[in-house]
Amino acid sequence: MLNTRPAGGQTLRCKGPAALIDAVASRYRLCAALCVALLLSGCSTQPLPRQTPTLALPMQLHVQRQQADQRQDWLLVIQQEDGGLRWSLMDPLGIPLARQLLTHNRWHADGLLPPNPEARELFAALLFALTPAHELKRNYPQAKSVSNVRVISQRWQIQYDQPQVFRIDTQGDVYYDISPLNAEAAQ
Repeated sequence: MLNTRPAGGQTLRCKGPAALIDAVASRYRLCAALCVALLLSGCSTQPLPRQTPTLALPMQLHVQRQQADQRQDWLLVIQQEDGGLRWSLMDPLGIPLARQLLTHNRWHADGLLPPNPEARELFAALLFALTPAHELKRNYPQAKSVSNVRVISQRWQIQYDQPQVFRIDTQGDVYYDISPLNAEAAQ
């Protein structure tokens, strides 16, 4: 057994190299378990369509995020690219907030922006909302649609004012009002 006396005057007892290795290994296992848990919790699975729906692309949308009394305005551009869909969310000054590429029914980071789970959830909800009515059952069998409301229970509710003007309720306290950007410029 080694005894050492650090500057604080306390005696530290080390029971040899095996005890030190066990302590390091234990901390390593704990750290690895925490990292795996964080990665899995960040991989929330949003409902995605079985096939990419028919969309008139490129598309520019005005996204108005509302939570309690706070309101934020964003610009979203959706483009076709290499068999996938590129989603670029920007603030009114054009500063990127999130960029994702949806290919083979999986989200991929696009660029150097940090992960943005809220934006990915918004993109998935928008894809659901923008899916043409005749493709809805094939792409989202769990969805329900009545008149001007579309729902994936316990996830999203879409309330349409017009085909391209709608509100997304994320079953929380956040709402998104969506409208085509070109339609607003004409008003």
